[in-house]
Amino acid sequence: MSRTKIIPIPVMGRTTINAYLLLGRRPVIVDAGTPGSGRRIRDRIAEHGVDPSDVSLIVITHGHIDHFGSAAELHRLTGAPVAGHVADLGPFRTGRVREPYLPTGPMGRLMDRNKDLHAQVEPVEPGVLIQGETSLEDFGIAARIMPTPGHTAGSISVLTDHGDLVAGDLVANSFMGLIPGRPANPPFHDDPLRNLASLRKMLALNPTRLHVGHGAPLEPDRVRRWAAREHHRLSRLEAAGRIATRTENDVA
Repeated sequence: MSRTKIIPIPVMGRTTINAYLLLGRRPVIVDAGTPGSGRRIRDRIAEHGVDPSDVSLIVITHGHIDHFGSAAELHRLTGAPVAGHVADLGPFRTGRVREPYLPTGPMGRLMDRNKDLHAQVEPVEPGVLIQGETSLEDFGIAARIMPTPGHTAGSISVLTDHGDLVAGDLVANSFMGLIPGRPANPPFHDDPLRNLASLRKMLALNPTRLHVGHGAPLEPDRVRRWAAREHHRLSRLEAAGRIATRTENDVA
C-alpha cells in the first residue's frame, strides 16, 4: 500500500483547530471540528480533489466538542461511518462533554468560561467502535488507530506505517496553536499523568512527525524534550497532591 498523505484541514484559524484528511487507496477524515463545521470540512476535502462520497471513515480522536462537534453532520454529508473509542461513548451519544473540564493551566481556566464549550451538540453514534489497536487497511489507509488515553478516557491517535502520528490532543502547540513548533499541553486533560504516559508510549514508536489538533506539526525530538520536563513538573505536583484527575465514576 502506498504512503499515506496527511493534509491538515483548518476548522478555525490557520491552525487553531485542525481536522485532517488522510489519503491512501481511499480517503479517511480524522476529527470533525466544532458544531457547524461539517460543510466547511466537506468543501475543503473537495478542494483537494476528493469526492466526499468516497470517504471511507471519519475517525474521532476524543469526546470534546471541538473534535466531534460536527461528526453527525459530516456523517450525513459523506455517508462514511464514524469511528470512536468505547470509553468516550457517553459524550458521543449525549452530545455533552464530561464536566467539569479540568484545566491544565491559565489558558484552560480562561477557556472554561466560554459557554460554547459547555453547550450540547448533535449526538453521534459511532458505527465503528474502537477498543484496542485497530488497523485501517480495510478502510484504504496504511495506518493503525492507537488508544492514547489521558486527555479523555477514550482518546485515540492514528499512526501511519511511515510514522506520521495524527495525535488529536495528546499534545498541542502553545496557546492553542498560536506558537508553531512549541509543544504544550492542550487547555484540558482528564488525567495528565496518564496522558503523558500515552505520549511517551507513542514517542517510543519513533514517529516522524506529530500532527496535532491545535497548531502546526511538531517534531518528535522537541516533543521528547518537552515531555521530559513535563514529567518532572507533574511529579512535583503529584507529590504535593495538586493534580486534578477525573475519577472512574466520572467516566461512565
